[in-house]
Amino acid sequence: MGSGKILVAQGGGPTAVINQSLVGVALEARRFREVTRVYGAQFGVRGIVNEDFLDLTQETSNNLELVAATPASALGSTRDKPDLKYCEEIFKVLRAHEIEHFFYIGGNDSSDTVRIVSEQARAAGYPLRAIHIPKTIDNDLVGNDHTPGFPSAARFVAQAFAGANLDNASLPGVYVGVVMGRHAGFLTAASALGKKFPDDGPHLIYLPERVFSLDSFLADVKAMYEQHGRCVIAVSEGIHDASGEPIATLLAKEVERDAHGNVQLSGTGALADLLCDEIRAKLGIKRVRGDTFGYLQRSFIGCVSDVDQREAREVGEKAVQFAMWGGRDGSVAIRRTGFYSVDYDLLPLAAVAGKTRTMEDEFIAASGTDITDAFRLYLRPLLGSGMPDAFRLRPAPVPKILKR
Repeated sequence: MGSGKILVAQGGGPTAVINQSLVGVALEARRFREVTRVYGAQFGVRGIVNEDFLDLTQETSNNLELVAATPASALGSTRDKPDLKYCEEIFKVLRAHEIEHFFYIGGNDSSDTVRIVSEQARAAGYPLRAIHIPKTIDNDLVGNDHTPGFPSAARFVAQAFAGANLDNASLPGVYVGVVMGRHAGFLTAASALGKKFPDDGPHLIYLPERVFSLDSFLADVKAMYEQHGRCVIAVSEGIHDASGEPIATLLAKEVERDAHGNVQLSGTGALADLLCDEIRAKLGIKRVRGDTFGYLQRSFIGCVSDVDQREAREVGEKAVQFAMWGGRDGSVAIRRTGFYSVDYDLLPLAAVAGKTRTMEDEFIAASGTDITDAFRLYLRPLLGSGMPDAFRLRPAPVPKILKR
């Protein structure tokens, strides 16, 4: 065929560094003589089916660099989850435009889309090279030490809880912060990286990897409140009971569901409000406040890990190199090789597609309401340089004169 055309698209939830991967693909591809055009599909796979392409070959390198440092998806994204028929339409468009290399930046669903398209091309005898580029703040792609987007979101969560802890210490009470994560608790666990002193919050961390009991939760909060005179709590939006039913569903009178029938957990403050109501009603604590971080943690500008930026760029570059030199389809994976360094591998699409990684047991404390030092050592280098610090006044009390 020899058209020299490549196509790149972005799927799923935006992140603070997904554009680094996009620009990594665009700039690296332009280094290869055989590449004649670099197209970008607007709004993910939907843009492919609708043939909404931009010619990134005409974009200046300087502006691409500026876009790379900008959070969220520059091409736009989509929540479409393509089935076989949808992927057949994708393949038709790729074939019509003589696309030789297809790069899709995204999470679990995106990797599965690449897998199906790759299999269709192979069955049709069409010479398409299909590469999945990892991206997800949930950090739940199997075969990866971590995924681009997660470190920056984790940096935001750690800093947000450090600030919430300082606020809570100034005006003591109970604070509940709900963090994204339907099945994996990595992002919620990152809240612990904001702790400095032993009595700092979060004092309790609840992850979807462990069964949540409302009675145990209230007992934990009561104990921490009595011990510290306050309590800061980090809760994953995906906490569930022993049957797997989301706690948000059990506590709420009405629940919102998305197009796929899943309970809507992100973008709503319901869980935080419901837990706060339980604490007020059952424990009698008056000062109880709750926040839902929601979309803030995904693409927060000015709170980006430099490590995350670098690696997000490199997975894009390595995707192009694997496509041009590797001779096989696959999913780019990050491997940790030292403290701290990484290397990149190309995994078979079937090894990644449709699978979900959850937090390993070694990262979760035996209590189920805290994380271990192993997790702190795992996450700290990913947060990057320049993490802010907090300090306290040293106690030097003045003796009282008037006894009251």
